[in-house]
Amino acid sequence: MTSDRKLAAAIGKRQSIRSYLPEPVDHSVVERLLAAAMRAPSAHNRQPWRFAVLDDAASKRRLAEAMGERLRADRMADGDDIEMIDADVARSYARITEAPVVIVICVDTVNMDSYPDGRRNEAEYLMAVQSAAMATQNLLLAAHSESLGGCVMCAPLFCPDTVKDALNLPRGWTAQMLVTSGTPARPGRGRSRLALSDVVLWSSAGGRRSTG
Repeated sequence: MTSDRKLAAAIGKRQSIRSYLPEPVDHSVVERLLAAAMRAPSAHNRQPWRFAVLDDAASKRRLAEAMGERLRADRMADGDDIEMIDADVARSYARITEAPVVIVICVDTVNMDSYPDGRRNEAEYLMAVQSAAMATQNLLLAAHSESLGGCVMCAPLFCPDTVKDALNLPRGWTAQMLVTSGTPARPGRGRSRLALSDVVLWSSAGGRRSTG
């Protein structure tokens, strides 16, 4: 099988894994995942992604507790059922603390362009976020190639200040998401995808047409 076909197969087979064996992930493997992440394209090649690696119980627990408290406060302010809140907080706590390694993906816009108007500055920030997202996909595929599982949690978007304080992140780092990873304890669940005709618009010399 050619390398291109292997890549296509990896993309097709990769699934989100939420349950891991307790064995640690070697630092050299994590470094390979991060190196793959950093091969992603980025706006202006400014590489605004930043990574906080948590592979010790104390830091994972500290993050999970802080995020859980914030989640609980937000859900209680919404007036949600307390039992549902407890279950949601417990599920989040377990997913973070039981993963052998947690990688928090952040952006730092210090090297991005700056403009005199908010519209373009907002676009510049979004480009940094898009760059970090592309790096994250590389990381997930690299984990799959190492026979590791991986799953994205976007919860940091709701509490970036909480994440920053819990992990004492450097100034300028803004948490976007986190990736849990480790040796899968069980296979992921297959998820259906929309048909191309539902999401693609073709434009050609003859005008626009759908894929259907």
